[in-house]
Amino acid sequence: MLAYFLDGRHRSIVNTNLKFTNPLWSRGTIRQLAGQVFQNLGATFFSILQISCFTRRQILDAVKVRGEDNVLKAFENSGGAIVISAHLGNWEMGLLFCSCYMKQPMVLVVRPIEFRVIDRWLNRFRTRFGNVTINKKNALPHLKQALRQGSVVGLMIDQEPKHKDGVDVDFMGRTVSTTPAVALMARRYGVPVFPTYCIREKNGDLTFVMEPPLNLQKTADIKSDLQANTQTMTHAIEKAVRAYPDQWFWCHKRWKKYYPHLYKDLLVRQKRRAKKRAMRMAKP
Repeated sequence: MLAYFLDGRHRSIVNTNLKFTNPLWSRGTIRQLAGQVFQNLGATFFSILQISCFTRRQILDAVKVRGEDNVLKAFENSGGAIVISAHLGNWEMGLLFCSCYMKQPMVLVVRPIEFRVIDRWLNRFRTRFGNVTINKKNALPHLKQALRQGSVVGLMIDQEPKHKDGVDVDFMGRTVSTTPAVALMARRYGVPVFPTYCIREKNGDLTFVMEPPLNLQKTADIKSDLQANTQTMTHAIEKAVRAYPDQWFWCHKRWKKYYPHLYKDLLVRQKRRAKKRAMRMAKP
């Protein structure tokens, strides 16, 4: 909870996002939930430090499973599978547990952290039981190869893509941009897509949840299918976030593309860029 009071920048983002997506909530409700968000993030951070020293057996003992049949379906599918998840609960533990539980490695798409020391440590944490990590930038060729080899691929799809190839979908009642890469790969290689989360129960225990594969659309209209299926995946993420709102990473500026006015620092940067462009154009 100390971070809630000290980190004014992220506290503002969390409160803004909560108010924006839940306009009927009272100020007190939003403030209370924002505090719980920081509390969960703190618990997740310290849990990651703790489990970085865990053996495979200790990891298995620390997590319960819900949807075991779906886990078996994903890993026993000879043609491979895609696991989608979100920054919800203890997301790092979830993907680590999954590979330990099935004794099979996963291929994980990750976004490198700028601070290299932390990035190297986190990469070792993610791969210590055989998982393979792929840089999110230019990951598509590697993912295609992994699926051809029958691997299980894991991706987080709850944050806005940096590239301009996203498709517009509805998330929490608002328009956002989301990568269509998962929908594209699922269609091209005919692999199932399983929503997966590692949530924290009220007593503090962790539960790994794998839901049944999503019912994806496949018609002659590829563009329409990518749009519809990306929306289906986003709805699955939203369902989990609404079920555990205090456990999602609300610190992300998820709605910045279409609602930049929500985030003051974005507006400041936009004004600076516009001023620089005007100065360049004014030069002889």
